[in-house]
Amino acid sequence: MPVLSSGLTVEAPAKVNLALHVTGRRADGYHCLDSWVAFTELGDRLRLDDAEADSLDCTGPFAGDVPPGADNHVFRALALFRQAFPEAPSARRFYRITLDKHLPVASGLGGGTGNGAAMLRALAHLGGIDLDAPELAALALKIGADGPMCLKSRSARAEGIGEVLTPFSLPELDLVLVNPGVAVETPPVFRALRCRENPPLAAFDPDEDCIGQLAGARNDLCEPAMSVAPEIGTVLGALQAAPGVRLARMSGSGATCFAIVQKESAAKDLAARLKFEHPDWWVEATRTRSGG
Repeated sequence: MPVLSSGLTVEAPAKVNLALHVTGRRADGYHCLDSWVAFTELGDRLRLDDAEADSLDCTGPFAGDVPPGADNHVFRALALFRQAFPEAPSARRFYRITLDKHLPVASGLGGGTGNGAAMLRALAHLGGIDLDAPELAALALKIGADGPMCLKSRSARAEGIGEVLTPFSLPELDLVLVNPGVAVETPPVFRALRCRENPPLAAFDPDEDCIGQLAGARNDLCEPAMSVAPEIGTVLGALQAAPGVRLARMSGSGATCFAIVQKESAAKDLAARLKFEHPDWWVEATRTRSGG
């Protein structure tokens, strides 16, 4: 079994729902979704080092918001992996885990689930398990509906409850992510949803205008999320009024919103202005990951 003498670092990039349609509700209560998902260069980071017992240390601006113990997605992923792959080399060792937390919690960016998915990715790598193994996707889904997409961390159309993935090619998009400093839990947003039977997305065509296709879609959870957290409307208003913004929308069930701009310098300028005007907001300029 190789020793992690220099540690292993894995990324947990932010997930952005560029569009999200709610198309129905299953008998078990889960909602059927249809979403175009992208991942950004911004995100959290996990580092694994060999240890005599499992431990988790948190660093970064949102370290204090990470739940402890078994409630943490990272430890949950580790426990699920050991149950599913007890003979894998990576299941039979202990880790000192450092989570560098840069994404706000309950923000619509897949942060906690993404951390758990990153842990699964690391364990699969160390255990020699194919990332496309169906058993691994099943574990990711147990962590959260965003688990399978965060496991792959590449642009895709996500259907079902989020587990049916169809990859597609997305051009690199320069973004500004904004969260008003409000954590929005998903259940209240779905409870406030008025219509659960909406038309699905069209197939994304990489040869057609990307912004035009995005503008023709929507996020069905935006209105109910604003009823839960009115601050979302304030953020969207600020983004939509900003010069050079090509599209502004909420991600996931909120409260983070994104603005697509023309180029990297415009994203940085807008982020700097919003940080100055709204010092209590979390604002970051980033871009979608190349190839994903």
